[in-house]
Amino acid sequence: MSLQNLRRIYAAFFFALFVFLLVITDFRNLKGYEVSLFLEINPLVSIFSFFTSGTIYKGLVLSLLIIIPTLFLGRFFCSWICPLGILNQWISFFLNKKKISENNEENEYRKMFRFKYYILVVFAVLAASGSLQIGLLDPIAFLSRTFSVSGFPALYNWGGLIYLKQPVFHGGMLITVLFLAVLFANRFITRFWCRVLCPLGALLGIMSFGSIMRIRRDVEKCTDCKKCLLHCQGGCDPHSNLRANECHICMNCIASCPEDALHYGLPETRSSIHQPFDISRRRLLETGVAAFVLFPMMKSSLTGENKALADVIRPPGALKEKDFLRRCIKCSECMRVCPTNVLQPALLEGGFEGIWDPILINKIGYCEYNCVLCGQVCPTGAIRDISVEEKIGKKPYKKPIKIGTAFFDRGRCLPWAMNRTCIVCEEVCPTSPKAIWFRTEEVVTREGKVKKIKRPYLDPDLCIGCGICENKCPVIDKPAIRVSSVGETRSKTNQMILPAVKQIN
Repeated sequence: MSLQNLRRIYAAFFFALFVFLLVITDFRNLKGYEVSLFLEINPLVSIFSFFTSGTIYKGLVLSLLIIIPTLFLGRFFCSWICPLGILNQWISFFLNKKKISENNEENEYRKMFRFKYYILVVFAVLAASGSLQIGLLDPIAFLSRTFSVSGFPALYNWGGLIYLKQPVFHGGMLITVLFLAVLFANRFITRFWCRVLCPLGALLGIMSFGSIMRIRRDVEKCTDCKKCLLHCQGGCDPHSNLRANECHICMNCIASCPEDALHYGLPETRSSIHQPFDISRRRLLETGVAAFVLFPMMKSSLTGENKALADVIRPPGALKEKDFLRRCIKCSECMRVCPTNVLQPALLEGGFEGIWDPILINKIGYCEYNCVLCGQVCPTGAIRDISVEEKIGKKPYKKPIKIGTAFFDRGRCLPWAMNRTCIVCEEVCPTSPKAIWFRTEEVVTREGKVKKIKRPYLDPDLCIGCGICENKCPVIDKPAIRVSSVGETRSKTNQMILPAVKQIN
């Protein structure tokens, strides 16, 4: 079997494995074996999360399985394993059909391929400064987010597959449009994402620049027919002096060469030299300076880190906001396994730095009392892997984890504003004893009659901010009880009750 056919088998296998793990996690989370496996072997996630947090979390050491072979074998991940790269190649095959001469010209190296290295520099400077933004363009996080927020929910319209109830996501259309734009770009340039935009590809290109195993060209056998360009996936110029950092090790050039002038392996006496790393040092420096200026501008805007925001309610087990932003890679794994659909991708609620990070929107769902799935699938530890006992405050833990506090809007509450009986919020409150309780009060109706009615009150010490009261409130357009982030366990400052002041005698 040729290396080209072997690569095709591996590519199909890993793409099928990625989709399978996505699907199986939706039916039953398999702790430690969910789709975060692909995120954990991702060198971009492990290296950049180390830059921001100073630690390598859990299975991120698995990224060595990609890093070490890349140093010796070249940038094989892009064509052999990466699900987004494989998908782009398949889409290019169907959308980008051109004449042989046009394919040869298109698959030659272009200066625009440098752009991904400048993107990598921006993310590297931000990460070194303490802001983890790689999830915006990391291919695994990008594809996982799209499948979770757009792909699988769409299957509901095809017979209720995967989901029994139609899930909805905050700003999901934006994520869908961006994904479709990436796919459609293959109509104009084969693997546009991989060649021009992908920061992971740029990182692997740097790692593979000194690799021992490469595509080699026999200068005496080569007739400069350029047929090797016909199906080249990386645009790495195998007909000339090959660019090792752009080569995807797809092996297509070897199969296309009629003179058997190309081979993969160690250099031979008649092997051509390879092109040096093509990047402008001046542009690299300018990009780094621009990213360095961007960071304080991001921090100067209002975010959940520098000021407590009512709408920025994080999942139970989430780290302090500063640490959370340094770890979350916006992969949406937590949103996909959330059984009530309450976890949503943020837009600008927490500032630009927190875009697509998970927040709770209780109008859509609520935090299930005994559920801790979000922490189990988080690949970077932005959400701790907590137990049910820790979440609800069962022994040996003394207090439950609070993610916020509910407040009544008496101008919209039926018993308070309209003297109508309603006990929904108290009925659904999951805490024991219940955080919501009633007091029977006498009111005078319009007709002058005295009427006894139960009016709800809330004990902030018992409320955990789960949001089920807000979600089930019969005033559905703008609930009469709403949860704010104040009182959350993870913050010492976002509290509404000041500590007692010691008396000085």
